[in-house]
Order: sequence, then structure tokens, then C-alpha cells
Amino acid sequence: MTAENLSPALPQPMLSGSGKQNLTLMVAMAGIVALMYGLWTWGQTPDYRVLYGNLSDRDGGAIIESLQQMNVPYKFAEGGGALLVPSSHVHEVRLRLASQGLPRSTLAGFEVMENQKFGTSQFLEQVNYQRALEGELARSVQTLAAVQSARVHLAIPKPSVFVKEQKLPSASVVLGIHPGRALDAGQVSGIVHLIASSVSNMPAENVTVVDQSGALLSTTTKDDKRPLDATQLQYVRQIEQDYIQRVEAIIAPLIGAKNVRAQVTADIDFSQIEQAAEIFKPNQNKEVSAVRSQQISESNNSSGKNAAGVPGALSNQPPQPATAPIVTPADAIINASGGGSDAQMRKESTVNFEVDRTISYTKLPVGSIKRISVAVVLNNRSITGKNGKVTSKPLSEIEKTQMTELVREAVGFDSKRGDSLSVMNSAFNVEKEIAMPDVPLWQQPEMIDLAKNIFKYLLIAGIGLFLLLGVIRPALKNYTAASAAATAALQQQNNPQLVGHSEASGQAMPTQAISAYENNLQAAKQLAQKDPKIVASVVQGWVSNNE
Repeated sequence: MTAENLSPALPQPMLSGSGKQNLTLMVAMAGIVALMYGLWTWGQTPDYRVLYGNLSDRDGGAIIESLQQMNVPYKFAEGGGALLVPSSHVHEVRLRLASQGLPRSTLAGFEVMENQKFGTSQFLEQVNYQRALEGELARSVQTLAAVQSARVHLAIPKPSVFVKEQKLPSASVVLGIHPGRALDAGQVSGIVHLIASSVSNMPAENVTVVDQSGALLSTTTKDDKRPLDATQLQYVRQIEQDYIQRVEAIIAPLIGAKNVRAQVTADIDFSQIEQAAEIFKPNQNKEVSAVRSQQISESNNSSGKNAAGVPGALSNQPPQPATAPIVTPADAIINASGGGSDAQMRKESTVNFEVDRTISYTKLPVGSIKRISVAVVLNNRSITGKNGKVTSKPLSEIEKTQMTELVREAVGFDSKRGDSLSVMNSAFNVEKEIAMPDVPLWQQPEMIDLAKNIFKYLLIAGIGLFLLLGVIRPALKNYTAASAAATAALQQQNNPQLVGHSEASGQAMPTQAISAYENNLQAAKQLAQKDPKIVASVVQGWVSNNE
């Protein structure tokens, strides 16, 4: 081994400190990068939204597999009730999963009829049709906002040609309602009529609706006294508010809008009534009455000239002239006897007049007012005195009477209908409004959230600035100084006369160079103590080069 090969090995111990500094700098830079990435990730944490909820195990596994293929992050909600994905990917993921047919609905609709096998019996076709119809109805019911799940069971009897054996179909619906929600009577009635209208010859009374707790939601008979639905209640409230506005509008100009309070209770009749009446009146004057029919019958019966009478002188006398009354009754029977003859005459007359009859059909309107109750409270008049003091004075009886009559006319008061009206004058107990203290700006929820976000980003910026100025910058300075010292030491080792030349020229060596020289000199001494052979070989090489 020659000295030329050993001479470059001398700077390695002197650069050992610089190698440690490089390693430390690299570790610090890696830690800073990791910390900055962690802070940036923490600041950019995505907002997860619900992708699907209440998934079956089969659908959940298929969806997770698709999400992994799409490299979309996901997580489960507490309890595993919902699958969450970043809010920015919700709609895109749903569309892409829908193109794959996910999630697969557990309710079979009319797509069952698309996979009919050859040779299927009529009974199996009927079963598949009923199953498809149940699935389609359940899907329709699930579109309601308050319905979480639905199952429909149809009982369709077998058709018969005999009328007595025909039975009407029926249906049962089981609803799963979302927690905290409920269905009103109108929505339940809508579900009932939806099911009844979808099946032929099914009356609405044959549809039963229950919820997940087994509570009956639908009524079963027509005679049940159902409460007012939402439309009827709204109509009643509208009538009452209309009356209240009338009363306050006519009284407010007299005593002030804030000095009158009115309440109205309206009893509305929502029953549907139809009446049919046939009335017969007594016969009127014959001169003005109409003849419906008239029948006259006359008969004359004569027996000829036969001997008749009591034997004797009277019967042998000649007949006397006949006499007749001026007016003869219609049903009179005239018997004439004389001269040995017998004759009968009969006359009948029948006259039928038209009967005065009236037939009327009446359908009473729905929503008519049966009775109203009005209550009005009037405040005392406020009088300001000369000293500025405000006092209240009750209304006079004349004023109360006038206002009562105004209210009667405004609401259309009808005593025959059973309406009631009460007008009262009293001082109002007006509570002073307590001014709520304004919430300080720093206690408002919006400002608290804004401050949290600002603090988060300031913290990230502060940590990054500290790492830049407190760690990276000093490390770079030390690395630069160490590199300059190592370069100077290497040049000194290669040219020992550099120091003497600098001293002879009167130029002082820089402090950093002197420090580096001392460090290198110390390292050379340690190397000479540990391995004198290498130092001897280096010196021998220098001597050979100088010669």
C-alpha cells in the first residue's frame, strides 16, 4: 500500500462530525415533513356524510368492495347503522354504485315477471304476479318521508262464477316509521286508498295499516266516529280567524289595536245530508182545480104495456099526464107506473180531479256553521293628565253597548242558532318586556366556530414557521459552516504552507478557519494515537512527494 492511496483517507476522521450533522439534518427534515403533512391532513380532514343506511350484510359487503376498487375512503357510524364517505364523493359514488345495481333492493317488483321459465304453471304465475304487486306497493309506500320500511300482504280470493261465493280482496300493511316521526290521519288515509286503488274490487275498509309497534293506524268500519282531518281543522281555524279579524278591525279604531282581544269558537257541521220530500196539499176550489178524468153512465130499462095494478075501478081508469122535478139527482131511479106499463132509468157521473203534490230533493251544504261563541275583552281608556301622568278609565255603559252591537253585526249574531256573545271591559295587565342582554360577540356560536378554525390554521402556520426559523435555518447554517471548515481543513492538509503564507502576508485567518483547523488538528492527533502506522505512511508519502 502506497502513500498516495492512504493520503485521501486522512480527512475521513475529520469529516465524521460533518457526517453526523448531515444525518441529523436529514432526520430533522424528515420529521418536519411528516409533521407538516400531519398538520395539513388534520386541517384538511374531510366531512363524512351518510352514503347508505340500514344496509343488509350482502349489500354492505358488495358496496365496500366497490368502494375499495374506486379508492374511496369510508367508515362506519357508531353501531354500524350507516356507511359514511367524504361529502365530496357522496353523489358520485351513489351514481357509480347505481350503475352497478347497488344496493340491491330486498323487495321484488315486476322484474320477477321478466324471468319466467318455460312451462310455468298458471298457479305459479299468479303467485309471482301477487308477489310482484306486493313489492311494487311496498316500494310506493316507502317513498313517504316518514316511512322507513314497508311490507304489504294481499289476500286475493280465487274468482268464482257464482255471485254468492264471490269474496272481496283485502290487504295488510306493516309500516316501519323513522324514529321521532309520525303519520297523521290524512297520510294513513292516503296509504289506504293507494292500496285499495291498486287492487281490483278492493274496498278501502278492507285495508289494515299497522306500525312496527303493532298500533292500528287505520279505521276498520264506516261507522267509526273519525276525528276531523287536517283539511277540516284548517277550515275551522280559518273561520275562527276570520271572525276574530272582523271584530278587532271594527273595534280597533275606537280604542286602539292593542286594547282589544277577541276569541271565537265556531261549531261547524261537516255531515252530509240529503233529503227527499213529497207533500200532498188539500183540494182547492173546484173552479180552479184541474179535472183529471170524468165518467158519465146512463141506463133506461122499459118492460112494455102489461096489465098492472090493483084490480078494481082505479086500475081501469085512463093514465094521467106524468110530472117530473126540475132537478133530478145523477143516481136517481125513476119508476113510472100507469096504464099497465113498467119503466126504469139510471144515470151515474164520476169526476176525478188532479191531486196537488210537491216533490223536493234537498242536499245540505257541508261545513255549515251550527253555532258560534264570541268573547271580547276591552281595555280601559288611557288618559294623560296635565302633569303627564297616565291613568286608565273604564268605558261607559253607552260605549260598551255600542261596541257590543258592532260586534253582533260584525259576526252575524243569530240568537235562533244559539250564538253567544260576551263583551267585558277590564284593565289589561301588560307585562313589561324584559330586554334580553345581548350576547357578547365572543360568546356567539358562530364566532366561536370561526375562532376555532382561525386558531387551527394559525397553529399550523406557527408550528411551520417555528420549524423553519428555529430548526431548519440553524441546521442549514451549521451545515454550511461545517462544510466550509472541512474544505479549509482539507486544503490545509494538502498545502501545509497556507498558514505560514497567510501569516507572512500579514493576513489573519478567519475565525471559522482557525476553529476548523484546530478541530482537524485534534482529530489528527487522535488518529496518530490510535493508529501510528497510518500517520507514518502519510508522512512518508509527503516526504516522497517533496523529494
